[in-house]
Amino acid sequence: MATGGDAGNSRTDTMLLIHIPALGSRTPTTLVSIPRDSYVPIPEHGKDKLNSAFAIGGASLLAQTVEQATGLRLDHYAEIGFSGFAVLVDALGGVTACPTEPINDPLAGIDLPAGCQQLNGRDALGYVRTRDTPRADLDRMVNQRQFISALLQRAASPSVWLNPWRWYAVPHAAADALTVNEGDHVWDLARLGWAIHGSATALTVPIAEFTSNGAGSVVVWNHDVAGQLFDALASDAPVPSDALEGPP
Repeated sequence: MATGGDAGNSRTDTMLLIHIPALGSRTPTTLVSIPRDSYVPIPEHGKDKLNSAFAIGGASLLAQTVEQATGLRLDHYAEIGFSGFAVLVDALGGVTACPTEPINDPLAGIDLPAGCQQLNGRDALGYVRTRDTPRADLDRMVNQRQFISALLQRAASPSVWLNPWRWYAVPHAAADALTVNEGDHVWDLARLGWAIHGSATALTVPIAEFTSNGAGSVVVWNHDVAGQLFDALASDAPVPSDALEGPP
């Protein structure tokens, strides 16, 4: 699982579940965006927004909460702060993004035309943070997922590892920017990039409704369809068609 947020903020802004099937499986790698406002049970703390788990108990409680909510075991965890994210993008020499419409968001500090373009760290950070799009948070999750996929593929590309300067700069930038769980290494970024290379399935956790309660504005999962999705991931089966019919 990959997460991202502000260094000075105790809540996660972005959560992405990445499933890599077993060697020999014909199912593609799957990237699942998990809304930060997902209303889920937090172990020993009742129900709340998912990003509250990180504020309460850090990465450990967040991982426990995701495992409990999905029924999946998390083998790896990576966390990156926004400032580190920008540095990593610059170390890679930029990463390609393809907005379908122009984005002019003064709050995010970006003015991007539509179409594929190479983003530096500053613009990349604005791109993955902006909500100034027709579907706000839903569009932002799609942008984040697509950009992280592109970043990981860039990290695994020969143009990076055959360039002596980048071969030195990227691991150092990643080591400074990333927090990984025990036993993992920043080199796993490249292996993850190879796993995503080619076909991959990308979606958001199936959503039943957006509502409000004592926790504020929350996202309620479609538990029947989400359960089918997580069962499929656990068995390396194709993502159910019902799960692909919701928000991308």
